[in-house]
Amino acid sequence: MTRNAAAALLERNRDRPHAVALIDDRGACTHAELAERVRRFAGVLHDRGVAPGTRMMLCAEDSIDFVAACLGAIWAGVVPVMVNPQLTATDYRYLLDDSGAGVLLVSPTALPRFDGLAVPDTMVIGELPDATPVERPVPVEPGDVCLWQYSSGTTGQPKGTMHSHAAMIAAPALFVEEVLALSERDVTFSVSKMFFGYGFGNSVLFPLWHGATAILMAERPTAAAVLARLAEYRPTILYSVPTFYAALLGQDEIPPAATERLRLCVSAGEALPAELCRRWQVRVGVPIVDGMGSTEMLHIFLANRPGEIEPGTTGRPVAGYTLDLRGEDGGPVAAGETGELFVRGPTRALGYWNKPDKDAAVFVDGWVRTGDRFHRDAAGRFVYHGRGDDLLKVAGIYVSPFEIEAALAAHASVGDVAVVGAPDPDGLIKPVAFVVPAPGATCDCETLKAHAKALLAGYKYPRRILLVDALPKTATGKIERFRLRQWALDGNRA
Repeated sequence: MTRNAAAALLERNRDRPHAVALIDDRGACTHAELAERVRRFAGVLHDRGVAPGTRMMLCAEDSIDFVAACLGAIWAGVVPVMVNPQLTATDYRYLLDDSGAGVLLVSPTALPRFDGLAVPDTMVIGELPDATPVERPVPVEPGDVCLWQYSSGTTGQPKGTMHSHAAMIAAPALFVEEVLALSERDVTFSVSKMFFGYGFGNSVLFPLWHGATAILMAERPTAAAVLARLAEYRPTILYSVPTFYAALLGQDEIPPAATERLRLCVSAGEALPAELCRRWQVRVGVPIVDGMGSTEMLHIFLANRPGEIEPGTTGRPVAGYTLDLRGEDGGPVAAGETGELFVRGPTRALGYWNKPDKDAAVFVDGWVRTGDRFHRDAAGRFVYHGRGDDLLKVAGIYVSPFEIEAALAAHASVGDVAVVGAPDPDGLIKPVAFVVPAPGATCDCETLKAHAKALLAGYKYPRRILLVDALPKTATGKIERFRLRQWALDGNRA
């Protein structure tokens, strides 16, 4: 038997009850207060008759309420299914059907998007009744499911990725101890949100395990909002994605108070361009540690280290993980050659929910097949070469080009469409759409962007739309996406 992950996290700070654990838009919460709120939320679930093993969809902005509800569910043996609160009603219909969630906990801002859906027992954050605390956590076994996170798929349908209690306990003792040296003296801020595996580790697992204070922000991150938080709370650790580091560098001014206590910045979610890494170091004077993780491995397993950062590389394996590069035949690649990355370690997910084919393709003999391609340089550092499929990584989140294509194709003026990823001026990958107008139709690119925005989550819409006479295709009718990527670099093909 292993420890309940919620209990393990709370026990780490039992001797520091009055230290501040979390600060959100409404105020601060000590470790003692958080523990009480966790037990009381478990009591709410108990009073509603929610049995251990039930899945609870958690759809909310980052806040202390989110953390208390997530850990309270785990304390009660209920499985949180964390989802993005900025999705569309269509997305939520799929997620509810796929997860089979028996309970929905939703923030007031996201609640209207569930109107008309067949929702389970619904609770709204801020409107929960008081309850008697549940003093003892539900005992668990090592293989028991602790929580779910959703990972995008090649068809555009997300996959419910199941994580164990043991993985939740193992994660804070790996990347954090070896690379970050996080302690109770640190104050951390994560631009990436908690529904996302990277953000959940940054704002929940890591600070609670090591006694640091985490700053939480409910609103969608903008450069102005983030700089205001940084200036007010002066964190020592900043977690973000390359897209947002570029946005911060695009500001005319970065207040000195925002960075005066920073000792380290962390980047993950998408490849960090070498020039962006250098520009940040020159302007801010604080290094960015680039890392790679995945939903299937919970958090970062490959990273640079402070003091030995080489821009343009993703560093070396984190202690506790084994990485392997394999060729198309499944065998090892020669030194310096590019191969597909496989990884194994103690935070490996239990698998996907109800996706046997995809499960078998990704979770292979104890390894996770990432789909990402790397080579090792002469110093043994891993250098990223993109993905082996057509998925895009935009602001740290996988996006299927097929989903964007389907949204654009629904517009009457679109005859044919294809979407690829191409670098923007900062070297960050963004969706670019190539549209063939329908016969007799006139396409307006801004109208098509607005159309896509109305159908897709905000991070998915194409940043550029280029009109073309025809899409390049093979003799068998397959789109030659490699040509479109070159066209995107050329600027247009009208």
